[in-house]
Amino acid sequence: MTPRIEGPEQPDYSPFAHLTVPNAALYRQVMRTFLAAKERFAVHLRPEDVHIAMEPGERPADVETVTKALDSLVDWGNLRADPDTARVTAVEDFYRKRFIYQLTRAGEATEAALGAYDETLGRRGALQAVALHDIVTQLRALLALSADDRPDPAKTHLALDALASRFTALADNARAFMGSLQRTIDLHEVEEEVFLAYKDRLIQYLERFIQDLITLGGRIAQLILSLETDGRIDVLLRAAAAREAADAAPEQAGHAEEEAYLGWAGRWDGLAAWFISRDGRESQARLLRGRALGAIPQMLAVVRSLGERRAGRSDRSADFRTLARWFAEAPDDDSRHRLWRTAFGLYPGRHLTVDADTLAARAARPVPAATPWASADPLRISPQLRRTGSYERRGKPRKVEDRQDRRRHLGEVAAKQAAETAAARARLVTDGTTRLSELGELDPASFQFFLQLLGDALATWRPGMRHTVATSNDGSMEIRMSALADGGEAEVRTPSGTFRGPDHLIEIVDLTDGGGHR
Repeated sequence: MTPRIEGPEQPDYSPFAHLTVPNAALYRQVMRTFLAAKERFAVHLRPEDVHIAMEPGERPADVETVTKALDSLVDWGNLRADPDTARVTAVEDFYRKRFIYQLTRAGEATEAALGAYDETLGRRGALQAVALHDIVTQLRALLALSADDRPDPAKTHLALDALASRFTALADNARAFMGSLQRTIDLHEVEEEVFLAYKDRLIQYLERFIQDLITLGGRIAQLILSLETDGRIDVLLRAAAAREAADAAPEQAGHAEEEAYLGWAGRWDGLAAWFISRDGRESQARLLRGRALGAIPQMLAVVRSLGERRAGRSDRSADFRTLARWFAEAPDDDSRHRLWRTAFGLYPGRHLTVDADTLAARAARPVPAATPWASADPLRISPQLRRTGSYERRGKPRKVEDRQDRRRHLGEVAAKQAAETAAARARLVTDGTTRLSELGELDPASFQFFLQLLGDALATWRPGMRHTVATSNDGSMEIRMSALADGGEAEVRTPSGTFRGPDHLIEIVDLTDGGGHR
């Protein structure tokens, strides 16, 4: 007797069977009726209850149709049928088929999965600038809680829970929005007229979110770094985990707190990776900013392409439609074969051996393109090609080149560039507030960093503003700039020339060493 090996129990997917059978719409209506009844805390339903609760325009003509649908759902495992003894008034009633029905766990899970599927399929997502403000608010609340040696567990847990909720919504909606945006750019699931009417508002929406992401993303990165200083966030995460583990079941109490802590630590790592570039990997916020910026010229290119198409200029899709019409209008297969070869330049494999003798033989006795290989003349193959698969002679392999010197040189260059970058950043840091005209002369590397910071600050400047704060993309430096009432002109000298512009009060701080905290 062959021993039987027991494997893992396979899940039963029969509750999904009602989606692929006739009358699937009726089964979905019945299951939605049970879900609506559950929200009203009604557990059991009779066939007539289901019939009355269904939409009038979609309700079957008789209760018997609903009863048959209920019995089928019982067979698939979506519902459970119990004898309806509440309405028995005589002995003969025991012999009648009377049941009450309720959702099974499998049926409820099936509807939950279908609801998630419908929601995801219909959701376009949004770039939520409000969520960025909420994240800043919650991080500041956590920073205030971390100042206490023993932070309040309830307040800590609520703040972390609100932070995780807003961050999850922001990340999910950003992914959904960028996916729908790409489908819009590709003109999938959208009409051309709708796209042309929609593109101006979409571009404005993207520009507004990008500005908010530049301004608030740096602040969020600064707050995250502040909370990670001296392990302050670890204390908060453990306080929230201890409060969460207090409600654990007795059999899980031994390891509930550690599991809760690992869960919160993972959420925090995801939040930090979203806003801070680390270990040579760009942050998700920076990638989102780049994708959003890249979507604007892509949409403009689509608009230009649509304009050219409407003006009658030819494009690839129009060419293929014209070619398809020519194929449909060709009188016979030989004409279609000639059209194919003319349009695409693809010929039978025999052209690989075409030479002067082959051309002469083919002119004397043409071979149709549809001739099978078995019926055609044999091909003459070189013995060397048949033996080695190549006409080339094989020789000794090339020696492996020693690249240690080059790697050492690249390492030295990288170290030199890192040192120059650190020196440039240190040169830009100001001791308090100073005038732009008092920066003095800047070397090329420092001037390049200065231009990047100044560009981020000016990107957030609006008419009527007197003060702005901006953070570098990596969240390591911050520039605070204020307009001067007396005006005046500032000059920043560099080896390549002099940079001139309106004078401002500026303060540049290095956020990595705590210089941005007050």
